[in-house]
This record gives sequence, C-alpha cells and structure tokens, in this order.
Amino acid sequence: MSTLTNLDMAETVASIKSARDLGYALADFVDRFNREPDIELVAQEPPLLAFVLQDGGLADAYLAASAAWLCRQHRLNVPKWAEGGSRALIEPWYAAKTANLRKLLADESPLEFRCRNIFVSANALSRV
Repeated sequence: MSTLTNLDMAETVASIKSARDLGYALADFVDRFNREPDIELVAQEPPLLAFVLQDGGLADAYLAASAAWLCRQHRLNVPKWAEGGSRALIEPWYAAKTANLRKLLADESPLEFRCRNIFVSANALSRV
C-alpha cells in the first residue's frame, strides 16, 4: 500500500507524535475504511503509542477498540491484535468530565470500547 489514501492503520499511526496528530489520522482512517471496508486495512497491528504519547495506553486501547468496532460494523472478522483486552486500560477513561455525562457514556459506549475501559458516546466514530 503505497499511496496516502491506501495506508493501513499501522502505517497511518506509525508517524504519530501527538494526540492531535492521532485525532486527525484516526478520523481520516475511519473515513477511508468506511468508504472501502477491507480487513487488510486493520490486519497488521499498529505500533504501540503509549511511550510516544505518554497517555497510559489510551491511544493503543482506542485504536484496538476502533478497529474492532469498524470490523463489526462492516461484518468483517476482528483481527487478533484487536480482540479481547490486551490493549485495555486499567483505570476507566471517560470522554466527559461531569458525573451525569459519565453515566450516559457508561450506558451507551459501544462494547468494543467498554471492554477496554473506555467510555465514549455511541457515535464516537461516526463521521458526517
């Protein structure tokens, strides 16, 4: 895969240096995957980012959850690296600060995120 638009997830995150970079790269990847779902785009395990981003493994868990969610949405097999909880957080992480919003996220967060101790909105990966 040589062109920018054909980069798989591993290639997409290989040059990530900041959380902001990851946000843009993941959004672009989700768009690309949704346009042309292909298991090969998530087959190779992305490099771990915990050391680079100093985020306690949040990005690594989020990438696994995203890959698993995308595969399930498109009825593709989830790659081994994205199964289970090998890329999971010890402490819960919520995409909200207030108790009421945290409760809502705990209720609606997709299974692929919840099993990794990440609590996001039901449409966290929705792109319009």
